[in-house]
Amino acid sequence: MNKKEQYVAAIDIGTTKIVAIVGKKNENGKIEILGLSKALSKGVKRGVVLNIEETVNAIQTTVEDVQRRSGILFSEVFVGIAGQHIKSMKNRGYIMREAYDDEIKKEEVFKLIEDMHKIHIDIGEEIIHVIPQNFIVDNETGVKSPIGMCGRRLEADVRQTSGGKLPYCDRTGRCCEKHRKMYQESKSDRERHDPGTTGIFRCRAYG
Repeated sequence: MNKKEQYVAAIDIGTTKIVAIVGKKNENGKIEILGLSKALSKGVKRGVVLNIEETVNAIQTTVEDVQRRSGILFSEVFVGIAGQHIKSMKNRGYIMREAYDDEIKKEEVFKLIEDMHKIHIDIGEEIIHVIPQNFIVDNETGVKSPIGMCGRRLEADVRQTSGGKLPYCDRTGRCCEKHRKMYQESKSDRERHDPGTTGIFRCRAYG
């Protein structure tokens, strides 16, 4: 997301279509859709990228279209992926604090979430990301933000997404990387004609 302008863009790579969307956070904190584009998905079957070249071309088509529709050259994009190799599950982790009377700091919350990336999962899989749902401080449940509270035991209910560490699982990332390079090359061409054009293309994958 562009922190200054508060733009956010996303791409969903599916079996039948690839969708790109860009929006802007309005004054009420809600996302206002500024542009949406769809392209026929080629090279993807059951959520798995089989043909990188065809998938990159489809991504290129929908990204260029949504940028033209919205008038925004976004610099980051969230990529949604799905398939039989993607799993989502609930889990709970905790840490024991030494100083009961000290307020919980954000560093302790970050450590707890980071520890959830290190738990044991099946061989050949990796944790893609961890999303905290709510926290528990001692016996106080349903806590949305524990920062500033006091307690001995800090727990977190999280949603974990994992995927197989297999060659075909890496192809989505390779598609994003290839498109990023294409974007940078086209960006260089644009800058020769319009020096005011800035930004890089980065992908963040989410299952």
